[in-house]
Amino acid sequence: MTEADQGKDWLSTTLRGLRRHAGLSGAEVARRIGTSQRRVSDLERGKYVPREDEIGQLADLYGAKATVRRQMLRAVRDLTAEPTRARVMIARHGAYKMQQRAQRTEAESAQIRSFHPSVVIGLAQTPAYMRAVFSAGGDLAAADMEKSIAARIVRQEILGTGKDISLIMTEGALRWQAGSPQVMIEQIDAITAATELPNVDIGIIPFSAPAIIFPRHGFHLYDSDAVVVGTETGTATITDAEDITSYEQMFTQLQEIASMGPGARPILDRIAADYRNL
Repeated sequence: MTEADQGKDWLSTTLRGLRRHAGLSGAEVARRIGTSQRRVSDLERGKYVPREDEIGQLADLYGAKATVRRQMLRAVRDLTAEPTRARVMIARHGAYKMQQRAQRTEAESAQIRSFHPSVVIGLAQTPAYMRAVFSAGGDLAAADMEKSIAARIVRQEILGTGKDISLIMTEGALRWQAGSPQVMIEQIDAITAATELPNVDIGIIPFSAPAIIFPRHGFHLYDSDAVVVGTETGTATITDAEDITSYEQMFTQLQEIASMGPGARPILDRIAADYRNL
């Protein structure tokens, strides 16, 4: 059991014990704090992490000691600070759901800003490039792979909408050969075509650009509301205002060293020409 699981188990057990000690039913608790009996039950089973205001209401209702209240609040803060653990990209059953989740987030956002140092951003990938990425690790079933590819292609329809979309990649990401030179030629041609879209601003950071910033991972900014960061073993959705501001500042710095829009095309042409010579 992970520390997060242990924290959830302690919190749910504590809430259940406090309610029983107070001699209250779940239905009565729900009525008094203005929620549903199902919500009370879910919190006591550890299905969800309670909000801090819910902890305050329940602590007051149960007459919890100040020390117990503080411990529960600390547990909630620790749990909500944990990254959301999930298998990503290469997960056997996770890739398709990941695409659906991303599509919902993108649909709700007016502005999307993405950066990646080592891979073509999903919204700009060709099907052949997607197949190379999704097959990495070898543990994604063929049917799940095709579903995931189809879902990512559906996500790309957002490029033709009026949303404000900025995608920045490094030259190194495009030099990382996925599959074959032909796959990369088609991929770069697709990125070049996307630079013509009126609502999409694509930037490439060339090898020749002096680095003024050193991001350690890719990230996706949705409006100024959330940042999604992915790793090999999980994803974290960051909603803290101060953290979001830091990522927005980072993205602005990346724009400063990237060749954006028409300026990206000569770089893309040069890289494609190198692949054609292989």
